[in-house]
Amino acid sequence: MPAKSPILVDLKFDPVSVAKALEAAFADRSSINLGDPANKGTDLSHVDYALLWKPDADLFERAPNLKVIFSGGAGVDSMMSIAGLPDIPIVRFVDRSLTVRMSEWVVMQCLMHLRDVQGHFRNQRQHVWAQQNGPEAAEVTVGVMGLGVLGCDAAAKLKIMGFNVIGWSRSKKEIDGMETFDATGLDAFLARTDILVGLLPLTPETTGIYNASLFSRLHRNGPLGKPVFINAGRGKSQVAADIASAVRTGILGGASLDVFAVEPLAADDPLWDLENVIITPHDSAMSDERALMRHVEEQIARFERGEPLQHLVDRNRGY
Repeated sequence: MPAKSPILVDLKFDPVSVAKALEAAFADRSSINLGDPANKGTDLSHVDYALLWKPDADLFERAPNLKVIFSGGAGVDSMMSIAGLPDIPIVRFVDRSLTVRMSEWVVMQCLMHLRDVQGHFRNQRQHVWAQQNGPEAAEVTVGVMGLGVLGCDAAAKLKIMGFNVIGWSRSKKEIDGMETFDATGLDAFLARTDILVGLLPLTPETTGIYNASLFSRLHRNGPLGKPVFINAGRGKSQVAADIASAVRTGILGGASLDVFAVEPLAADDPLWDLENVIITPHDSAMSDERALMRHVEEQIARFERGEPLQHLVDRNRGY
């Protein structure tokens, strides 16, 4: 029996954790980890499969015979813009743990704004005893933009906490127990939204979608007083200057941001110092390398059995 094609791995993660995960992965075939300097000049012409996250620009020239590409994360926008991307299947990373962690982060942020945790922190630092009597979750409408695996799970968890949840996606989706809107209903969706949760993929249509115009159309004078923006989708989908301006002028009552167009966020960025803005360093749902390797193994096994790959990227939509 001929040897199975090795798996090419080009992940811009912590090289130590990637190397450790590879030690226990792919028992039936070898791997070529481009994070190891010893593999810098390795011949890649015989490789069928590649697991990638922000790969080197010349990778597809070095590996011209790939059959399937596996993304190292839930998003694929960084890969879709690479010149020379071959016309072969691209599989997104979908994992239970990643989904659960994202939902935990979204629910946490919604609850923090609901109960004005930042206000409590300020009072604590000033030794002020000031009770707050805000709304309960059932009085607040959370609008989730992006109804893929992550968005649907976050919406379900928010409903368990008692929030009224509505959803938006470019094309209409029917989801049991949730009112949904499509592109033609964006204004109606925004007008009812007290907390806006961004979980959209990055495409030409969603680049910069979270901007001053959109914020101005959110629900005004609702139970929170001012609307709140939460984004754990893609950094380039938001206009950072518009977020800062909206918070300063009171268009937004606050924001929680886990993603940014340029990361890490510059130390002198004004978002750091704005009250009621919570910043996390793109760690709302970190990819677990071991789970990622298992996902790739499962999908390769399906492919080699002649079964359809799961979680395929739609080239026309860009995700």
